[in-house]
Amino acid sequence: MMTDRERIIDAFLCLTAFDAESFHEQEIGQELQARLTELGLRTQMDAAGNLYGVLEATRDGEPLLFSAHMDTVSPGKGKKAVVGEDGIIRSDGTTVLGADDLSGVVSILEALRVIRDNGLDHPVIEVLITVAEEPFCRGSAAFDYGRIRSKEAYVLDLSGPIGTVALAAPSILALDITVKGKAAHAGFAPEKGINALNAAVKALARIRTGRVDADTTVNFGLIEGGSVRNAVPETVSVKGEIRSMKQERVREEAEMIRRTFLEEAEKIGASVQIEHPVDLPACSTERNAPVVKRFEKALALLGYGEGTFITTFGGSDNNRFFVRGISGIVTACAMENVHTTSEYTVIDELQRSCELALTLMTME
Repeated sequence: MMTDRERIIDAFLCLTAFDAESFHEQEIGQELQARLTELGLRTQMDAAGNLYGVLEATRDGEPLLFSAHMDTVSPGKGKKAVVGEDGIIRSDGTTVLGADDLSGVVSILEALRVIRDNGLDHPVIEVLITVAEEPFCRGSAAFDYGRIRSKEAYVLDLSGPIGTVALAAPSILALDITVKGKAAHAGFAPEKGINALNAAVKALARIRTGRVDADTTVNFGLIEGGSVRNAVPETVSVKGEIRSMKQERVREEAEMIRRTFLEEAEKIGASVQIEHPVDLPACSTERNAPVVKRFEKALALLGYGEGTFITTFGGSDNNRFFVRGISGIVTACAMENVHTTSEYTVIDELQRSCELALTLMTME
């Protein structure tokens, strides 16, 4: 192996020690910019905090984009990684570890370092390390894609054994629904009120939730409203989401939900406002696409097997790339039990991820 195991561990421990919950990535962003610059990349950080870098080519070949994200979910403050004698790095159990997605970041950094230290030839390599990926890819939504030359992307941001690849991911539409009625004293004059909660509950009772078809899920995860026990609730907020592998099904379910809430509100004289703070498009890459074939070739060169190709029901920055005409896949990069305090990475797998990134960057 050309990658350095101890250097990989050191980089991982250093980066996971940063507090980098979504929207609080300034310090780790500065550290990553310094590292990319030191590795010879020309870097820019945009107003949102997304970090872009480019390493100019030393040989002919199509430009390639490698992407990961620098933010973590909470609890992500005061992270303490514990290196086990079994070759596994875990959190101390009080926070997430941050392998999601710093294992992806470390894989990109180590590959670039090996290229620099060994003078390896490569095409144009573009790197995009985003902020605020966890809250439905808000960082990548704000990025100026006019900078990107690549038509193919490798997004290092997936659980599972190295060689696992997500080819498709769903459209995700968030629903923020506000039902507005009229407040009144619940004991003295309830008839003067318009109970927003009644309208919301009746609407929810009519709406299918869970897995509504093979490709689509609907969920309402938060409902809150009212002011005090003895007042007719004037305002109720309901928050949920729709996910589907088929873009049109998301729109169909959203329209059905809109009509249902309007109907129940109108029956009692209430009003409804619906907002969509997240609208993430679906993405899908063909199994025989060049970006996939290139990945398979890298696996074969490394002896990593034939790969496992899946469909995921979670989004990633690859969803944003897809609508900009970039053909991408999401690759496993040594993160397990993500979004929990039992998150971990296996050091051998992390080094394999680095080797895979290196091979993708340098092979003919």
